[in-house]
Amino acid sequence: MGFFSEFKTFATKGNVMDMAVGVVVGSAFSAIVSSLVADVIMPPIGMLTGGADFKELKIVLKEAVGETPAVTLNYGNFIQTIVNFLLIALSVFCVVRIINKTKAKMDAKKLAEAEAAKKAAEEEAAKKAAEEAAKPKAEDYLAEIVTLLKEKN
Repeated sequence: MGFFSEFKTFATKGNVMDMAVGVVVGSAFSAIVSSLVADVIMPPIGMLTGGADFKELKIVLKEAVGETPAVTLNYGNFIQTIVNFLLIALSVFCVVRIINKTKAKMDAKKLAEAEAAKKAAEEEAAKKAAEEAAKPKAEDYLAEIVTLLKEKN
């Protein structure tokens, strides 16, 4: 199979669309979490740390000279990004956990249904076997005929 036909198969399977939807939803979710961290979580933390605005926390390595901007280490933004990451990772973990539990329950239900169907089939087979065993066989009829003939003679 050639490269382009393989790519066409991949692109038309539907996986690409699922992935694209995931990326768009993930981007929107990331924006929501970033806002939650910047606008809701970090201000109270800043207040607890003496009114510090985490976006403004930085170490100046070299002061600005003329039109050349200052060189800074923006560790406050870094802290905020870490909090964003932790919240996104926690959210994704929770979603995946819920999906896995739901899938496990569905798999267990399918397994139970399959076992019940197998048991019902086995019971039906046993019932048919018992019915067959209860039916008289040709040998039984022949033995009865021989007995009747002996009694007649």
